[in-house]
This record gives sequence, C-alpha cells and structure tokens, in this order.
Amino acid sequence: MNTLPSENLKHLQNFTVSSINLLASNPPKLIAGPLSAVFRSDSGFPELQFFLEPDGEHSLNFDLRTTQLFRLGELQSLCVSEGEGSETIKERAYSKGITIHFKEEGESSSFHGAFEQWKTEVVIQGSTLPNGTVLSSKSKFDDKIEASSAKMYFHYYGQLLHQQNMLQDYVRTGSYYAAVIENQADFEGRVVVDVGAGSGILSLFAAQAGAKHVYAVEASEMADYAQKLIAGNPILAQRITVIKGKVEDVELPEKADILISEPMGTLLVNERMLESYVIARDRFLVHNGKMFPTVGRIHMAPFSDEYLYVEIANKALFWQQQNYYGVDLTALHGTAFQGYFSQPVVDAFDPRLLVAPAVSHVINFTTVKEEDLYEINIPLKFTASVGTRIHGLACWFDVLFNGSTTQRWLTTAPGAPTTHWYQLRCVLSQPIYVMSGQEITGHLHMIAHSAQSYTINLTMSAKMWGPGAEQGGILQTSSCRLDLKEPYYRMSQPQAYTTTAQDQQQPNQLLQSQDLHLPSLDEDGSDFIQPPSNDSSVHIL
Repeated sequence: MNTLPSENLKHLQNFTVSSINLLASNPPKLIAGPLSAVFRSDSGFPELQFFLEPDGEHSLNFDLRTTQLFRLGELQSLCVSEGEGSETIKERAYSKGITIHFKEEGESSSFHGAFEQWKTEVVIQGSTLPNGTVLSSKSKFDDKIEASSAKMYFHYYGQLLHQQNMLQDYVRTGSYYAAVIENQADFEGRVVVDVGAGSGILSLFAAQAGAKHVYAVEASEMADYAQKLIAGNPILAQRITVIKGKVEDVELPEKADILISEPMGTLLVNERMLESYVIARDRFLVHNGKMFPTVGRIHMAPFSDEYLYVEIANKALFWQQQNYYGVDLTALHGTAFQGYFSQPVVDAFDPRLLVAPAVSHVINFTTVKEEDLYEINIPLKFTASVGTRIHGLACWFDVLFNGSTTQRWLTTAPGAPTTHWYQLRCVLSQPIYVMSGQEITGHLHMIAHSAQSYTINLTMSAKMWGPGAEQGGILQTSSCRLDLKEPYYRMSQPQAYTTTAQDQQQPNQLLQSQDLHLPSLDEDGSDFIQPPSNDSSVHIL
C-alpha cells in the first residue's frame, strides 16, 4: 500500500494556524498560537498533526482516513475524527474534535485545499479500509450525499435513545419478528445480510429463525452497541458478524441468500436508505434471493381538514402586525405564509377525513433500479365521494414481507395502530372545491436531493363536473412545493369529528378499495403484483 504523498503535495504539508479549541474539554480549552499544522504519512498512514508547543513534544493527531473538515466561517473551521485517533498530550483524554482559527482567509482556503488533496490523492487512492478492501474511488454514497447530512444522519442513528424509540414501536418490531419467525423456512440454514443493522435486533431475529450466518452491516457508532448486544446473547452471537461500514463500501466473504432491513423513512422514501437497500441487493444477494421487506407501497388520497388548514395559516398571522415595536412586518407575511405551507405535516389523522378512495404507487425492491428512486412521478386520479373543500393530499405506506410460508404486511395507514412513522399530509395553500362524483387529477413529483431526502411538487386539479363534463377541462388547480426533510411534526391526537351522514360508512371503507391480493413469488421469480380492483389505481415502479 502506497501512502506516500506525491510531488505536488509536498508543498502542501506545513501550515500555520492562529489557535485551536479542544472541544472535548468542559469548557472547551483554547490553545493560542501560532501553531504548526502538518500533513504527513511517515507513520504508516496519512495524518494531520497539530504541534501544541514550539519544541514539538506534544501534538494532537488526526487520522485522515477517518477525519472530516468543515468550514464554519471565513477564518474558522471544524475538524472532527470518527475514530479513536491518537493523542499525546500528557494527562488528557483524546478529543475527537477541534475548531481551528486562521489569521487570514487565504490561509484557511489553502489549508482546506491541502486537506482535500491529501484525502483524494493519499487516502482515497491509496488506502485500505478496516475490512481489508481497497477503495479505488470515492464511495458512491459520498458522491450523492452531502457530508454534513450524512454526519448528522449517522450521529442520530448512533444513539441508543433513538434506537429505543424504534424498538418500542411494537407495530414495527412485532411485524418484523412475526415475518421472520413465521417464515423460518426462508432463514433456516441460510446466509443473511442485515442492511443498516442498527441495534442488531433484526440480525438476532434471523439467528433465532435458524440462519446459518448473519452479517450485520452498520455504518454508525451503533455498530459498537450492536456488537455488545449480540455478545450478550452468546448462543446467537456465534452466528452473527457485525461489520462497521456502509453497504456501498464493505465486502463480504460470501453471498447472501436473504436480505433483511428496515430502510423505510417518512413517506417510505425519506432518508434515501432504500437506495442502499437496492445497492446491497445488487452487491450481496444471490440470484432469486429473498428480500425482507419485498415490496413497498405509497398510498395517496385527497383529504379535507379545515382545522389543520386554519392552524397552518394562523402561524403566519404574526407577520400581519403593522406596529411591532414600531415596525410594519406585513411585507414578509406572504413569504411566511408560503413557508409554513412548504412543510409536510406528520401526524396521525382520522381516516374519515379522506374524501376519495386511495391510489397506490408500488416499488418492488427485488427489481427496482437505484436510479429509479432518484425521481418519482406519480399520476393522481380520484373521484370525490363527497362535496367539500380539498385541503391537500394524505399519504402513508406499507411494506410486504413475501415469505414462502406467510405473507405479512406492515402498514402505517390511518385508522390502523399508529407507528413512529405516523402519516404525512401535503397541504395546499389554496384549497380546491369539489362536488360528489367530481374527478380530481394531478401528480405527485418527488426529486431526491443530497440532504438525504426529497423535494415534493404536488399539483391537484378539479375537472369539470355535471352537464358537459365529458368535454374535459379544468375548473380549478392548486399546487405546492414541499421539502420532505423539513416536516411539521404535529403529534397531537386526531381531532374529534362529529359524525355526519357521509360518515355512516365504516372508517376504513375508503382504504379497502386499494388492498391488493399478492400470491407468493413463483419459483421463476415472475411478478406477483396483481391488477387492483377497478375503483383504485396502482402504479408499479
């Protein structure tokens, strides 16, 4: 392995910084300079050293293979290491992060440029990953996901309190357990890969079902906790190997017969982990291997909720003040109003708010291409069951575990037991009016972005109704643009709604029309999604 710097890096080895702050200290400790910062690789691996004293006796060292650098301002940067690193300050514990202060903007820019070149030429092109795999190019994950988003994402899932929140979602965890144990025949004696293993609970379920061996792949610090949890179950632990790394990067000693994962986010696709699940399929799964879950469906239906609409609109009333400490705020009211309506609403709502049978968009995880998830365009077509104001589009999802013995669904539908995903609603700033029997059309267009989420563009239109409607034409159209990354978490209990004549139907009646009957996969792996009933639409990806 060659970790020596090339000739063009030799002039980018030594820099002077004004001072650094040790973030691990409480309060953070300032070390005044000037200090010398050196990029070097003579220790056997590329590192960044900050010499804390003129004699060079004490230094703070960062392994460049696990270090990231972020610009906080023109003269200030943040340097953090994901590994344990090395620390030679006497009587001090190792600090994983420091802030760096520069004297001039030019020095800051040069330092950042050197850091990037060292990472590119020495670390990426000539390093060995912890699992022994040579990485010949930048990670596919890193190419499409911005570093700050990935860091926060892995930090979030690296904490036990968030894992506990998911484990205590008994609909989620119980459904996975039942899907695995009820389909023991799929796991017994098989090699399993747990994609994004988190706490390792699914790996333990697979081992309970008799898996020959389970590879638990987890990129966050949670991998260390998973190792502890698995070791605490010694009978199962001997058949589970925890691998710390991204599925885009790691290599496994053998192919998997079955993948298991919990890759679903809000609206199924948020956090973009479905892409990693598909990548794991292409990299690790044998031909005709099984995937748990197998299929995901996004369900959509128009809704009417005057309470919610007024609640959101009223948030912008602050900006209608004409004398706020002598200042007229009204110039920003329109912008604030649209801003509040750009947030998808995450909560649990009463299914009686739905005003038409749902349509569905199906994603078959066994066949979908990763690139198909970059942009998702779903045509919408509904027939209103009542005359009302439509305030937007309600969305939820479910996933199928298509086992050889039993098929099991995990659903987040309104009216079903609530999960930590809740449901999601896109609220129009301009509601549309419909009559019973009137046709509603439009489309839901989702575009993936590098912050591990999606930009949502929704358009809904009310078509002509009554005599002459066969001539077509649009009476009213409303649209909105939302960021799935920035939802409004509205976790209060659903409003108590007065029962009216239109509510005499069963609460779940509007949901039943979108149910699909899915037989088991044929041995040749042929499609098993059957056409839906005539009163709902399904779009398959």
